[in-house]
Amino acid sequence: MTDPSHASLPTHSQASQLLRQGFRGLRFPEPLESQFRLDHRNESHRLVRMGLLVAVVTTLGFAFIDHSMLHPTNRAPDAIRFGLQLPLLLIVLLATGRRFYLRFYEKAIQLGAPFFGIGSVLMASYADHDNIALVGARLLLVAFFLYFMTGLRLMQALRCNSIVFAALLWVGATGAIPAGVATYLGFALLCANIIGCTGAYALERVNRTSFLERLTLEELASRDGLTQLLNRQTFEARAQGIWPRVSAAARSATVLMIDVDYFKRYNDHYGHQAGDECLRRVAQTLRTALDGHGDDLLGRYGGEEFIALLFDRTHEEVEDVAHRVVRSVAAQCIPHADSDAGNLISVSVGAALHIGPLPAAYNVVAQIADKALYLAKHQGRNREIVLQAHLHTMPPDTTEQPGNIPTTRPESRPLATGTITL
Repeated sequence: MTDPSHASLPTHSQASQLLRQGFRGLRFPEPLESQFRLDHRNESHRLVRMGLLVAVVTTLGFAFIDHSMLHPTNRAPDAIRFGLQLPLLLIVLLATGRRFYLRFYEKAIQLGAPFFGIGSVLMASYADHDNIALVGARLLLVAFFLYFMTGLRLMQALRCNSIVFAALLWVGATGAIPAGVATYLGFALLCANIIGCTGAYALERVNRTSFLERLTLEELASRDGLTQLLNRQTFEARAQGIWPRVSAAARSATVLMIDVDYFKRYNDHYGHQAGDECLRRVAQTLRTALDGHGDDLLGRYGGEEFIALLFDRTHEEVEDVAHRVVRSVAAQCIPHADSDAGNLISVSVGAALHIGPLPAAYNVVAQIADKALYLAKHQGRNREIVLQAHLHTMPPDTTEQPGNIPTTRPESRPLATGTITL
């Protein structure tokens, strides 16, 4: 099962594995990498806004210093500063708004940052001869700003700084900056990038490790300690979260209740340690037998009872899955001398399948699955019962309900036997 419990859930299992084994470079396997990037953007939001505000203030501060202390005769630097750099900063700052941040900021900063740096290169090339080195030295601040204040990951910041470095080499090669000054500034900028890369690499690695640790802790808190399936609280929360989206898309949804037959007798006969091992083996069997995918969930509901939520299954597929669960647990051949359903551990399965057109609440379908499980036990256990959850519109009862609002009533219809109404 690719994701029976959100658990064989790739992101969580990968996080635990990477944390144990370590990781090389600064990239995780998917989907963990995409999840980290989203998490990184969210965590960096406040730092990014603060960094951009600092950049605006710093840019204005250098404008004041230039005019009050350097007394430039060439007005081109002012045109670059106020016509290019400040507008870029304000546009990128606007992209940090809550409505735009996740969609536009990363694209805006990766496009705007190199132009901001190129602007600093051009300012140095247009500066008065005596001030070229002073103005060009600001490129070091630009480099560190891109590495540590923009929320860019290492490789993104390195690409932006590489463009700025290439621009500096180009103006040096064309003679816009004297060769000696260009060489000096180029070497200083190269050193700044080496230092910035080293620091940014260490910082991102720490951030990635912290991300894996947090995912692992969340995983531990969300799982049943014995079976490593989702615990009931987490299963219910995730099911309730997924259900509206699935219901709106008119996808089929199935709830399966799975109960180990006569498990109390098993515990009394073989002892609790044997009972724990039995539950672990059953849980592992369910992971394989349910053959889940996509949004499917599997959890321990409590005691010897398990629950699964499957999506996009037809009637026949649900019947096959339920039957496979019963057959697979029996195939484990776990002895149970005190069972009335046979001499091996077995399970009873109740399943409720809901297919639109009308929506149904998750707890309604779960109640029908529970009723199906009761029927399976009542009919002798070691079997599956599959019911179809069905909603139909009832005529409005104007004597009891104000207005002409139709009401809905949940029904459960066995695929092979009679009708049961909740």
